[in-house]
This record gives sequence, C-alpha cells and structure tokens, in this order.
Amino acid sequence: MNNNASHPGITAILLAGSRPGVDPLAAAAGVILKTLIPVAGQAMINRPARALIDHPAIDRLVILTQSPQPFLNDPATRWLGDHPKIRFEASGRGIASSLLPLLERADIGLPLLVTTADHVLLDMAMLDQFVAQARGQDIAVAMVERTTLLARYPHSRRTWLKFRDGWWSGANLFWFGSAKAARIVGLWQEVEQDRKKGWKIIAAFGPVALLGAVTRISSLSGGIARVGKRFGLAARLVAMDQPEACIDADKPDDIVLIEEILAKRG
Repeated sequence: MNNNASHPGITAILLAGSRPGVDPLAAAAGVILKTLIPVAGQAMINRPARALIDHPAIDRLVILTQSPQPFLNDPATRWLGDHPKIRFEASGRGIASSLLPLLERADIGLPLLVTTADHVLLDMAMLDQFVAQARGQDIAVAMVERTTLLARYPHSRRTWLKFRDGWWSGANLFWFGSAKAARIVGLWQEVEQDRKKGWKIIAAFGPVALLGAVTRISSLSGGIARVGKRFGLAARLVAMDQPEACIDADKPDDIVLIEEILAKRG
C-alpha cells in the first residue's frame, strides 16, 4: 500500500464491459469478448491490467464488466481473479453510470484513475506522466495532439477535436481526484450516448465552450480549466508526450499497428 499521506494510493478502474450485440472484432477472433482478443500473444486486457497493478502509485485495480466469468473461465485471464490487488465489480448501463456509485464508496477510495481494457499500449511512462500532472486536480483528462501522433505514426487514423491550440484525440485516461468530480460525471452520463460526437459533448458544457471551439478562440487546455471552474472544481488537460497514448484497439488496423509497436518494444 502507498502510505504517503500527501499522495494517497490510487484506485485504478479498468473498463472491460461489452456493448450490446456482437462485437465484430471479437467475432473475427473467435472469442466472446473484445477484451479477450489475443494481441501479440496476450489477451487484450492483460497488458493494461499488468501496467496498472505494477505501477507503484496504484494500490488496487477494479475491473468493471458485466460478469467476471468470461475472464475467470479463460486460462489466459484467470490470473486476474487470483491477484490480491484486483477485484471485479459489475458495470452499469454506461461508463458514467458505472463510475458515479464508485465515487461515493468508501471501500473503493479516491483518487480514481480510469482507463479502458483496449488501451493495450499503456505503460509506466504514460502512467508516470498522467499521475504526476493529474495529482491535485478534481478531474483531469489525457489527450494527444495530432502533430505528436503523426510525427511518428503518419498513417494512424483517429477522431480529432479542433481547437486553437491544436487538434486533439482522447487517450482514454481520466482522473477523478475528489467527490466533486461527480458533477462532471453526472453530465457525462447525460451525453454518454454521443461520446463519439465531439460537438454534442462540447455543447453540453455550455454555449461559451461551443462558441470557443467553433471559432477556435479557445484552447482545449484553457477550455477544460474554465469548464472545471464553472462546476466549482479544478480541471486539467494532460497533453501526453507519447503518441501511443491515443492508439487503442478499436479497429483491425489498430491491432496491426499495436502489434508492430509491441514487436519493436521487444
């Protein structure tokens, strides 16, 4: 356990639920869940799970999923149920509805670091940067600016949001440092079905944020800080140094690229 009172141990939340219906990636790989797809010889979930539990600032890992049984029944992921720092919790109908109760539970503990089970390239360096820059904030979100990604992976395709300070793509790392974060998570729950539609999410944070994005008079970092101030909390953008932070396993092309990167890492 992390016993430094000024830096309480982090609870990591790994989102490993599945959406309704058949996942085409899982079906093509012959597994029942996307997070069980083999990537470079490992079940997809294994690499981010190990990165999280190996990080010295993280005390515990909570895996949110509809049922733990697929993971406990699979020899490749059975270790998740045996590890003393890992527990499973039932996920709700969406990410925000799953997170809201956790923010209020004493047995979970704050701060929360949230990421996804398809964040296969997550590593110590990414976690070091994110934790260092998110500490002290009520909420923080990691993103990668387009030039950072394209300088190394010019053919990688991402979803971008355009602001004065660049084009940004999400890195699937979120920080909830205090119970105040529930105010933002509640809003997130309202627009969750539109999480891939950037303008609807921006509009939900108010007309000033929307106008700033449209006219490019607002930087993303400044906008996030102002949105936080509007809700009475400290909020920060963490601009990730590693381009791999925004490469998750959403498409077959992503998995090919991820395997190439892992092969170079050795």
